[in-house]
Amino acid sequence: MQTETPDRILRINAVLDRTGLSRSTMYRKMQNGTFPKSVQISKRCVGWRDSAISEWLKNPIFFDVDDRK
Repeated sequence: MQTETPDRILRINAVLDRTGLSRSTMYRKMQNGTFPKSVQISKRCVGWRDSAISEWLKNPIFFDVDDRK
C-alpha cells in the first residue's frame, strides 16, 4: 500500500536556490501573477508549496496563477 506524501513547504532561500531568481524578481513575478503565491506559515513566516514551485519550473514562461484554480 502506497501512502501519499504531504506537500512540503519551502522557505525563501530554498525557493531562490531552486528557481535561480533574485528575491526582487520573485516578488515582482508574484505580484504579476506569474509565480506561485506564498502561504502563511505563522505570523511572520511564509513559504511556498513544493508542488507549486515544481509546476512553475516545468514551464515558467507560461505559468499563470489564475489558471491554477
